[in-house]
Amino acid sequence: MSKRENIASDIITKLDAVSSPIEFKKITREPFEVEELADSQFPAMFIQTGDETSGKRQGTIDFLIVAFVKGTTANIDTLRNQVIEVVEETLDNDITRNGNALDTQIVEANSDEGVIFPYGAVRITARVLYEFTRGNS
Repeated sequence: MSKRENIASDIITKLDAVSSPIEFKKITREPFEVEELADSQFPAMFIQTGDETSGKRQGTIDFLIVAFVKGTTANIDTLRNQVIEVVEETLDNDITRNGNALDTQIVEANSDEGVIFPYGAVRITARVLYEFTRGNS
């Protein structure tokens, strides 16, 4: 498996293992229709490999993490903030992505600001710096 795939798999594995203060009920690499999810599948997220830049022996990959929560007018913002915090803390626990990367940083976190109520969405970009040998990226 390539380093890109190993890094993506590590992100999913680490986020899937979270159980407190929230537990992600659905994690996938493919986008989905949030309206088609059952209440028991929230919070849900998908992770996709985004932009990549590379130099001679190092590259950066942006991983887009899109998460959805379902709440009420009283707690939707709190739920979105919890998701962002959990993702940041979880990915900070192992910035090497199980030895496949040099660094991992959350470089952006955005919310939907209540546009899709009763769902709340956050978009988080995790930037991963890694080394590779040509042919093994």
